[in-house]
Amino acid sequence: MTRQNISSQQASTDRTDLIARFKDVRQTSLALSDDLSDADATVQSMADASPAKWHLGHTTWFFEAVILQPHLAAYENFNDAFHFLFNSYYEALGPRHARPRRGMLTRPSLERVREYRAYVDAAMDRFLRDPAVSGELKDLVELGLHHEQQHQELLLTDLLHLFAQNPLQPEYRAPIPLPVGKMPANKQPWHHFEGGIHQVGNDGEDFAFDCEGPRHDVLTQSFEMATMPVTVGEWITFINDGAYKNPLLWLSDGWAFVQNEGLSAPLYWENRDDQWWSMTLRGAQPVNANAPVSHISYFEADAFARWAGHRLPTEFEWEIAAAESPLSGNFSETGLYRPLPVSKKSKGLSQMFGDVWEWTSSPYMAYPGFKPKAGVASEYNGKFMSGQFVLRGGSCATPTEHIRASYRNFFYPHQRWQFSGLRLSRDT
Repeated sequence: MTRQNISSQQASTDRTDLIARFKDVRQTSLALSDDLSDADATVQSMADASPAKWHLGHTTWFFEAVILQPHLAAYENFNDAFHFLFNSYYEALGPRHARPRRGMLTRPSLERVREYRAYVDAAMDRFLRDPAVSGELKDLVELGLHHEQQHQELLLTDLLHLFAQNPLQPEYRAPIPLPVGKMPANKQPWHHFEGGIHQVGNDGEDFAFDCEGPRHDVLTQSFEMATMPVTVGEWITFINDGAYKNPLLWLSDGWAFVQNEGLSAPLYWENRDDQWWSMTLRGAQPVNANAPVSHISYFEADAFARWAGHRLPTEFEWEIAAAESPLSGNFSETGLYRPLPVSKKSKGLSQMFGDVWEWTSSPYMAYPGFKPKAGVASEYNGKFMSGQFVLRGGSCATPTEHIRASYRNFFYPHQRWQFSGLRLSRDT
């Protein structure tokens, strides 16, 4: 077989794999919305969240506006108005409906948005089957798929916030029991890492967002990282010690946030007859003392670390530590949609991936030599490198194949509606 034939066969295989992956990701989004009413999918609970219907429309708009319109000959828009309704923050692609008013879109209906998805998916299938589609365009499709996986997670966390505002506390999925066991005996609560020069950032071999690179050297001092994430039980001790009333534990902005919002516990917690409960995607549930604490802000994570006499890891320390952990955990595919109780089944660090995103002390900024992707994709990450902090590891709402050790999530320090927790570090 000639080299040309081998290359042609490989290109055909890659195209077939991409078509299958496209269908799988798109179907997953629909499955997440299968049990929603039109009202469930329309309401917006706060400006930071978006309706499920908008997530389904926006991820479809991405493929239409970024790939089909400029690259598929004779493509006709499904509905010209959707370009305005479902653009998010892409200034180069034109004006958009204001984010805080997405919940006002009673039309189009959820059924109409599903029709929009089917129309665009059929066009994308024709596009992907064209042998002339370049590797650069395939990379853009891959970006669109990872973008959709981000919105699958946001769809879940936004629904949780929405349902938590309803006095009926409706369930997204039927309640199921989680394993309840004793906290594992842990004779080595800290794992040591030697200081020195380490390489961090994506190596470029597999897909990564532009903000994950370039790979570069960092100098760290020796440090230790907690083998387990901070648990609900530890957080209750923090509460009972009056931490939410002690200004000495908090950053200035954090203390102002606590005072202005009247915070006394993580988001979704309520005290029922001296028993803490939490709203979950499976309805209101008693909190599990051995599960990782979640739905806390950076301010709360930082205050807990100070109260405990330790600190948050830098994002580089976290990535160095994660290199020793298998990339597996409690992700969205388990269908639990709740952090699992902490377990210690092997040496090293436990539950680095999945369950909860872990706050780091690192501001979300550019790596040395960072250059955003060209074209429309240049607006994807780089322009948000201001005032936010990095989280690592993924959560119980993150798709498994979407996460990697170099993945940098980022949110503002006051935001709590994501499955965000923490793990402690300390100097040695």
